[in-house]
Amino acid sequence: MRTILNIIWLVLSGFWMACGYVLAGLLLCITIIGIPFGIASFRIAGFALWPFGRTAVPRRDAGAASCVGNVLWIVLAGWWLALGHIVTGVLLCVTIIGIPLGVANFKLIPISLTPLGHDIVPTDRPFAAR
Repeated sequence: MRTILNIIWLVLSGFWMACGYVLAGLLLCITIIGIPFGIASFRIAGFALWPFGRTAVPRRDAGAASCVGNVLWIVLAGWWLALGHIVTGVLLCVTIIGIPLGVANFKLIPISLTPLGHDIVPTDRPFAAR
């Protein structure tokens, strides 16, 4: 079932959202200071491309630096990407078939706003990163 949902996701919203994350990552990698944000954006692009069967878990070793980084991320790219997830989720929820995909879009909003301090792991091993 995950594969079918991921293929439908890829066609309807995954490809476009992943392109948004890659574009944000490329723009953020222009400066040396933005490289960690760009790497986080590329990591989330893979998650946004194929989300079913994976989940984001908080890292225990994330400290104040990731908190400050997340504030900068929200200002630089996070709110644009979260807005993309909101618009795509609402559009997908218009149809019966798209409701699970819209809900998945809404579940990606927190990770799109605060990507630093999270790891993306398979759902069968959600405690692997801890």
